[in-house]
Amino acid sequence: MQFLLTLSRWIDRLSEFLGRWVAWLVLVAVLISAANAVTRKVFDWSSNAFLEIQWYLFAAVFMLAAGYTLLRQEHVKIDVVSARFTKRTQIWIDIVGICVFLLPFISYIIVLSMPLVIGAYLSGEVSSNAGGLIRWPVFALLPAGMLLLGIQAVSELIKRIAFLQGLVPDPTKKPGAKSAEEELAEFLQQKEVSAREAAQLGAQK
Repeated sequence: MQFLLTLSRWIDRLSEFLGRWVAWLVLVAVLISAANAVTRKVFDWSSNAFLEIQWYLFAAVFMLAAGYTLLRQEHVKIDVVSARFTKRTQIWIDIVGICVFLLPFISYIIVLSMPLVIGAYLSGEVSSNAGGLIRWPVFALLPAGMLLLGIQAVSELIKRIAFLQGLVPDPTKKPGAKSAEEELAEFLQQKEVSAREAAQLGAQK
């Protein structure tokens, strides 16, 4: 199990690294969009390549950061239902979801998308828009993103099994998030401070 936990940590580091660097593509897209707007308004010139590269960058952010999003526990969950169960039951639901739904879905998408990527690469497919870009790089983002998501899903599966064995802390807790006990302590502390301030005001009067 220690080997698997080491593997999980390496996967987490990879997802963290990619997520942080992919985020910069948002800035690149904004700069390209601004440059496109300036050249269109000032020089009355534009290109479909400017528009398409923005779509490509958005697709890259969305797909390549999928594993990072899973690492950060930011994917949509039906918390209103799972919150009614014990933590161990929640972990078992996650394990079943990863094994029965997520990993098979990822495999299916990769299998379906790879012929599209290969076909576009071999044919040199180009956008039908004038001045458009080649298509295979953006097509390749789909299987690449799914692969990264699948790798992170394996890491999440390892951590959940390890949690059931008492080897790691709660893997479903979002990084930086406060536990229920911490939130309660903070609430009580705020109440205590408010009571003191009210008492001091009463004493001054």
